[in-house]
Amino acid sequence: MWAYESVFYQIYPLGFCGAPYENDGIPEHRILKVLDWIPHMKKLGINAIYFSPIFESDTHGYNTRDYTRLDTRLGTNEDFKKVCEALHSESIKVVLDGVFNHVGRGFWAFQDVLKNRENSPYRWWFHNISFEGNSNYNDGLWYEGWEGNYDLVKLNLGNEDVVQHIFSAVKGWVDEFDIDGLRLDVAYCLPDEFCRRLRDYCDNLKEDFFILGEVLHGEYGRMLEAKNIHSVTNYQCYKGIHSAFNSLNMFEIIHSLARLFGPEDWTVARGRHLLSFIDNHDVTRAASIINNPAHLPLTYALIYGMPGIPCVYYGSEWGEKADKSQGDPALRPCFDAPQWNELTDYIARLSEAKKGSEALNYGGFRSVVLTNKQCIFERRTDNERVLVAINADSEPYTAHFDAGCGQAEDLITGNMHDFGGGSELAPYTAYFWKCER
Repeated sequence: MWAYESVFYQIYPLGFCGAPYENDGIPEHRILKVLDWIPHMKKLGINAIYFSPIFESDTHGYNTRDYTRLDTRLGTNEDFKKVCEALHSESIKVVLDGVFNHVGRGFWAFQDVLKNRENSPYRWWFHNISFEGNSNYNDGLWYEGWEGNYDLVKLNLGNEDVVQHIFSAVKGWVDEFDIDGLRLDVAYCLPDEFCRRLRDYCDNLKEDFFILGEVLHGEYGRMLEAKNIHSVTNYQCYKGIHSAFNSLNMFEIIHSLARLFGPEDWTVARGRHLLSFIDNHDVTRAASIINNPAHLPLTYALIYGMPGIPCVYYGSEWGEKADKSQGDPALRPCFDAPQWNELTDYIARLSEAKKGSEALNYGGFRSVVLTNKQCIFERRTDNERVLVAINADSEPYTAHFDAGCGQAEDLITGNMHDFGGGSELAPYTAYFWKCER
């Protein structure tokens, strides 16, 4: 699967392109801005892009009006087709946000229900709709809103017409834009049967079509099996990474990694490829939550070195700051142009190391050295072995352990490392030691 050997880049298009929050209905070709960022993505080592919602919506993209049209604020379908063609020409895969749990009040079928009420042929498209109740919109009808939000009208995914409408839209995205995968919004809310059917449908649409589920909690391995999808978001390690560095307690994140990916029989996601990240469009930027700026590059080294698929959120690669308390617009800004600094350059080197290493893409996980401020763990396949070493301390650290080889190449810098007499880790550094056989 191509995704398991990829480095993802996430863009929230409505914010990235500077679109107005409310859908004003005025067509603007803003999505073409992505074309100007392709050289930056290539230099960063990106080979897959995940677009947050792009289809016609009421406001923020997660309240869909029409699954078949690019949001008017971003441009036309033809504009997005140009973007996808340009990305594919640079060998960058395209994954779109599939928001299938709910739609916006502006969704055409819900508008028909508001107009025709009991006589609407779409009345059964929505979950628990009742014409004897009311919502805070005072429509004279009640319906289930996602987590009590009545601007997000929950779809009835047990209705075959709804399922076929969604499948038809997905087919249109493949036919029109040649997309390579879907990220399922709030996948933990989606019925397992719907996800399994979607996977089967997409497998027949396009070879190696990738399906990622947004999951905030739960047993990842069990959910992957129940829903029959390829990957889920690794929020458990996202939280553990921040905590481990801020409290200088590497035990926390290493124990999480061992629980998920270790060799023991009880490991819950061994051999799985979860999406790894240190921030995204829903959470505080890493540069605003990591207390010591010297730790920021190390958090990236960790998500590139541990099992999973690393994903970089636009702007965070140069250390952009924003706090969740400032609201979603602050987390989803428009930048005039990409920036490049030492952090960006470091992430680019990590990307090349990850993509070129079988062990980092497919290897298992085994903890080798663990202290409060340092960790060394092994990623290993039958053909390659890489030791990931991180020193979060302001002082150098010398690790004494059996490396199983005499020398190794650091995949980040290209420098050779000799394990004889102990391995010194400089302050605030990370290494990907590829061991000689």
